[in-house]
Amino acid sequence: MGGSAEISGVVKQHGGEQETGRRERISLTRAYQFCAAHRLHTSALPDDVNQKVYGKCNNPHGHGHNYTVLVTVEVDWDPQEGLRLDLSALDHLVRERIVARFDHRHLNHDPAFTELVPTGENLARIIWEELVHAIPTGRLKKIGLVETRDNVFEYVGAETRIPTES
Repeated sequence: MGGSAEISGVVKQHGGEQETGRRERISLTRAYQFCAAHRLHTSALPDDVNQKVYGKCNNPHGHGHNYTVLVTVEVDWDPQEGLRLDLSALDHLVRERIVARFDHRHLNHDPAFTELVPTGENLARIIWEELVHAIPTGRLKKIGLVETRDNVFEYVGAETRIPTES
């Protein structure tokens, strides 16, 4: 997966001369997989309405997906040094908090879905909430969730953390 760079210029004055200092940021997206089942159903609607709204995804026995989670993190980048991101720490975090939690599970049984229909967009938001304050370096920029070949969700939450990096 690729990334994108954003360069912000800051003008500094030294002894009457101006120089432009540049702080470069780059976005990196990492992909993680897990398999999970779910049933799209809400107790707020009668069964016949659930069937009309959710169609085959309302199967009483549920159905499964091979999900791919795309975690996009924005970090400082120095062309001389490369990314300032510990990929092994990011991988560990996502595997522990997301993959281990959801892999080979029924999403309807997860506490986060007690009052929430386990749709792809709700799952993407829950993944965001689980990671946004735990990203070891940089800031969480976006969560992508590939549910099927045709269903890809992206979530960008309101809460992002700009860390202090040295």
